[in-house]
Amino acid sequence: MTATTTVPLGRILTNLAAAEPDHPIVTCGDETVTRSELESRANRLARAYESLGVRPGDFVTTALPNGVEFYAATFALWKLGAIPQLVSPQLPGRERSAIVELADPSLIVGVTPGSHGDRPTVPAGYRPDPGLSDAPIEPDRVPPAWKAPTSGGSTGRPKLIVSELPGAIVPTEIADLLGQHDHGVQLVPGPLYHNAPFNFSMYGLFAGQHLVVLPRFDPVAALTAIERHRVDWVGLVPTMMVRIWREIEAAPGRYDLSSLRQVFHGAAPCPPWLKEVWFSLVGAANVKEMYATTEGQLITLLDGDEWLRHRGSVGRPIRGELRILDADGAAVPPGQVGELFTRTGEGMPSTYRYIGAEPRSRDGWESVGDLGRLDADGYLYLADRRTDLIITGGSNVYPAEVEAALLAHPAVVSCAVIGLPDDDLGQRVHAVVQAGSAVTDDELRGFLADRLVRYKIPRSFRYTDAPVRDDAGKVRRSALRDQELRRLSGGRPAQPA
Repeated sequence: MTATTTVPLGRILTNLAAAEPDHPIVTCGDETVTRSELESRANRLARAYESLGVRPGDFVTTALPNGVEFYAATFALWKLGAIPQLVSPQLPGRERSAIVELADPSLIVGVTPGSHGDRPTVPAGYRPDPGLSDAPIEPDRVPPAWKAPTSGGSTGRPKLIVSELPGAIVPTEIADLLGQHDHGVQLVPGPLYHNAPFNFSMYGLFAGQHLVVLPRFDPVAALTAIERHRVDWVGLVPTMMVRIWREIEAAPGRYDLSSLRQVFHGAAPCPPWLKEVWFSLVGAANVKEMYATTEGQLITLLDGDEWLRHRGSVGRPIRGELRILDADGAAVPPGQVGELFTRTGEGMPSTYRYIGAEPRSRDGWESVGDLGRLDADGYLYLADRRTDLIITGGSNVYPAEVEAALLAHPAVVSCAVIGLPDDDLGQRVHAVVQAGSAVTDDELRGFLADRLVRYKIPRSFRYTDAPVRDDAGKVRRSALRDQELRRLSGGRPAQPA
């Protein structure tokens, strides 16, 4: 086998187990499994799933929490030629049912038996008959799509994003780009049903990394795992970066980060001050930012040294093509904000298809829903989601800019900024803030006055002890807006703005 040979995803684990059966491959909590142990579990699970009706090309809705079982189940599906259709294990039953209707899966993994009528299900923690063979599945099967994640987007209506890339890969192709290597150690702090943690961890596993998976994100657990397992690669979101840094600041000299060689971040805008904090922790060249669409048409990348020359950028495209268009569909000049449209390349096949939605497109270019600008060197700078833009008194406010300024305050753990209806301004800027210590509206406004023009400063705040964003750093603003409107109306259904 040469370095350019594609290998079916199910076979990759078999090959890793054959090469070094006793090498650890996944650690989560107190459980560590070796390559041969994960291979054995995946093979036995595959035969159990097959007996329940899973066939090549089928979707299988998977609602499992972070853990060894997640990886065993995913490889079992790939070994059968089936497509993992990932959803949050915390998803309310009604939302999950809507996704199941779209996917029409042959099996649902990680749910209570009977929770979806007559559809076959297995619960979390399912153990197949130990009498089933754990030998490799023969012959090799290649899923027509290697994954089918779910997105509610800004509308909250679910859609499936089905990869058009089949389940076979050159095992180190993407890992080489990411700086992942055989016998390296990756910390996986985010929820695996989200695209970035899933991709990062799978690419690393394909290349031979040992994955150290957090059941859920906690800054002390992350720092402890980095030191204990000598983690050299981690993918973070800005919320995690803030919480880890504040833990380090609270206990100087307590944690050892010397093993870290690659710190990737993305999924949400990262405040410049926070990037620079991490430059001081691990070195600018080792901090890399990636902007990528779940659909896979576009990937941009840059390291900290590049970022210092193009402050605020998320890099230049390394995969796919990009245009910035105005509301009339005309290209805008460098420096002007417009809507991002992408394509894989002229004449190249699509990387995905939707089930439950249609893409917004112009002349073969598709919108990803984000606003941004390009500089003269072709570096991309994101503004915000098109649907998240707040227009207050005729002025544009990008929530990400306000959130970045708020996060610099030591009392703010996480936050989200939305627009609420206002009779005078059209919309007013409103912030929901998770505070780690007591703070007042006046204190935050005074803090922001040195950082933001007056019209961008929130006119109202709500404080909460609960995280505003999920473990992947995401927030569904449409749902948050509805929640805030219900609260302000005394619990009555929100009226359309």
